[in-house]
Amino acid sequence: MGNSDSKLNFRKSIVQLTQKNQKIDADDPFWEQFWCGHQTSLEDVFALVTASEIRNIRNDNPANLATLCYKAVEKLAEAVDSSCRTQAEQSCVLNCVRLLIRVMPYIFEDDKWRHFFWSSLPAQEQRHQRDEGHAEHGQVMGESEQITNQNQTVPLAQSLLNAVCDLLFCPDFTVTAATRRPGPEKAEELANIDSCEYIWEAGVGFAHSPPKNTNMERRRTELLKLLLTCFSEPMYRAPQPADEPNKWIAYFTSADNRHALPLFTSFLNTVCAYDPVGFGVPYNHLLFTDTTEALVEACLQILIVTLDHDMIVQQQHQLELQRHGKAGMGPGPYDDVCGDNLFINYLSRVHRDEDFHFILKGITRLLNNPLVQNYLPNSTKRLHCHQELLILFWKICDYNKKFLYFVLKSSDVLDILIPILYHLNYSRADQSKVGLMHIGVFILLLLSGERNFGVRLNKPYTATVPMDIPVFTGTHADLLITVFHKIIATGHQRLQPLFDCLLTILVNVSPYLKTLSMVASVKLLHLLEAFSTPWFLLSAPSNHHLVFFLLEIFNNIIQYQFDGNSNLVYTIIRKRHVFHAMANLPSDMAGIAKCLSGRKVGKFNLPPVRQKRITTVVQNFQNNQLPDCEEEDDDEDDVEEEGNAVKNGPNSHSSVESETESQQQTGEEQMEGAFPAMPAEPGTLKASLPDTPALHQMTEREQAHPGNNSADQTPTIDDTSDIVGFEKASEKSPTKSPTNSPNGNVERDEKSVSRLSVAHRSSIRMVHQPSMEVWTPTPEWIVSWRSKLPLQTIMRLLQVLVPQVEKICIDKGLTDESEILKFLQHGTLVGLLPVPHPILIRKYQANAGTTAWFRTYIWGVIYLRNVEPAIWYDTEVKLFEIQRV
Repeated sequence: MGNSDSKLNFRKSIVQLTQKNQKIDADDPFWEQFWCGHQTSLEDVFALVTASEIRNIRNDNPANLATLCYKAVEKLAEAVDSSCRTQAEQSCVLNCVRLLIRVMPYIFEDDKWRHFFWSSLPAQEQRHQRDEGHAEHGQVMGESEQITNQNQTVPLAQSLLNAVCDLLFCPDFTVTAATRRPGPEKAEELANIDSCEYIWEAGVGFAHSPPKNTNMERRRTELLKLLLTCFSEPMYRAPQPADEPNKWIAYFTSADNRHALPLFTSFLNTVCAYDPVGFGVPYNHLLFTDTTEALVEACLQILIVTLDHDMIVQQQHQLELQRHGKAGMGPGPYDDVCGDNLFINYLSRVHRDEDFHFILKGITRLLNNPLVQNYLPNSTKRLHCHQELLILFWKICDYNKKFLYFVLKSSDVLDILIPILYHLNYSRADQSKVGLMHIGVFILLLLSGERNFGVRLNKPYTATVPMDIPVFTGTHADLLITVFHKIIATGHQRLQPLFDCLLTILVNVSPYLKTLSMVASVKLLHLLEAFSTPWFLLSAPSNHHLVFFLLEIFNNIIQYQFDGNSNLVYTIIRKRHVFHAMANLPSDMAGIAKCLSGRKVGKFNLPPVRQKRITTVVQNFQNNQLPDCEEEDDDEDDVEEEGNAVKNGPNSHSSVESETESQQQTGEEQMEGAFPAMPAEPGTLKASLPDTPALHQMTEREQAHPGNNSADQTPTIDDTSDIVGFEKASEKSPTKSPTNSPNGNVERDEKSVSRLSVAHRSSIRMVHQPSMEVWTPTPEWIVSWRSKLPLQTIMRLLQVLVPQVEKICIDKGLTDESEILKFLQHGTLVGLLPVPHPILIRKYQANAGTTAWFRTYIWGVIYLRNVEPAIWYDTEVKLFEIQRV
């Protein structure tokens, strides 16, 4: 009964505030009822204080809203001064925290209040004069009063952050008290406390594991939610680059915050030490309330937000250097030019192997949690913070290269790879998970830039996680290729910008893949067959880039790993007509018109490709294997509707059904216990994302063996334009080759580039865009890149091996492809192939495009994941749009 009375009293105070028509003095006892005399949870505050009431106070009586915030911050500062030891003070602090969490988003959404928290306290002059008067009467101010007067000259935001940080290490409130000092407790004890002794969890830089206290974990979580609310101001700014960094995060991660190191360590250790399964008692999560999970999620979200690297200052610095002709002398992406973010600094300086082991094991334990299989349904706790974990892993690898090398030093990297591929596979049909698909692909792109990643992929794969992919016996490389093929062949349209990233990853690892299974080999050839279809090659000015990537994959494997890849060589021989067709692509106007005549407006179906069957065994093999590629994609392409950017439910279900049906027809066995990837439920909320940065902005070419100087002779996509030569159709003459613009990457309009060349260029199914100008291929354009197709190695392989395979089939009357594979395994092309080309790796490089993309994605994830209570729901967010599927 008492709890309902306190809620009623709190509700009455809110109603009174909305009805006040004049300014209420800051010293009026009226304000005390908001934080004293009631016990309301955070959920209660959100239910009792409505959005319309906050907006009415903000618009009709802004002085009272300002006073409410001032007084709440003042109460927090007073609690710090008194060390927050009594039950009444602790209750007052929590009430202030909950009220600020509720009110602050509505202050941020109004531009007129943009600088409110960065202004000084209103009554500081009066108090300063009063304090001077006390001093004149012989009253000596204590140390804490001097600190208070100093704090009054700082902005309200800094006072708030200082108070919250102090309270996060408050003995008996958020941390367990150490041995008490003898004598009376001093008021300044909390202000002078060494917070490094109160780090929340053992791990990096701290060996002592404090006892678990559920009440303290709840309080920490609420204080962290207030911090997260403070940091969320960028949500209410338009997506274009801002003129100023996030002041809240800048101060929180600066040397001005004396708790920066223990806070960073507490957040990181809390996340990495968390074990949701514990002793493995079934259904323990249903019997006991786990307060640690909410704390871990709050720590994760604070970490990924504070590790957001602001590149505004760096961009300005780089422009200055370019103006003075010193572009090459610019600082590294994370140098001090961007300000003193101590969180990034601390993260980049972690170097002990035991710390790396602790971080990696913690992240892999949590990432693999949703994948754990057991016999009792729902007996194990399932986490949902995998997106935040992937972002954190990305940032650690990006900022700390020693950690990246540690991850790749052993097969532990595969414990990261499998959950990423799991989420990629199951999210490919869900339009609300486009961001998750991107972060997974970006991490794999970062890892693939290192040789060790390709080497680790050769470890045999044992299926422990059910996925709706064909059963195969092979390596993790086969798993990677099979999942990528699924994404390209059966993913929804908004994944098209990722195709060149997916193929770049395969290019990077291809020189190190010792043995590909037959399933993976067939999938790779199917991608080439689809992307080299004449109508597709001629449909957009950069579709041919995908073919260059695939040819580079084949060349790398043939030149550097021929001995173990008889399956791929055999598949290339079977599909040799594809390579001959590419070499003979028509370049006359009549031939171009004929190629494009099969093109339908709105949806495109890959025509079945007819081929000669050279032997009985090849014919048998094709009858058994080939439909697994062809029928599957033809069926799936038929479900694409004209102009749809988003598939609707029926189409998506028919796609899944057609996929399953075609797999049954072709005898392609699926993993047991796997469920098909399903689209999002209608009404699912999703946050919009900016365009995916172009590949040339995210990567830079690097030779795997720098001593080799023959890179200029390598016939790769880079010679045609390295994905840089995307041109606006309206700015290019149709007779001009898109590869002839030496400065194209500087002069072109980025927005139209991404729309023309990425968003709709590289899919097995392409959607007609009536708003874009029609692009017409010309003979000169075709010749400009067809002559650079790197077909020499493959053609030489076919020239040598096809007659040998035909002869052995005829002479021995072979009826089983295993004999041909055995022959190819013992064959050699030493001295017969062209001089091996240098291995080129496209490494990820930090850039403003991915920084802006990540910032939007991070805040979108945080918005959607904070639902109890929904802190930012029903506020006017500008950084992204919240849409319903």
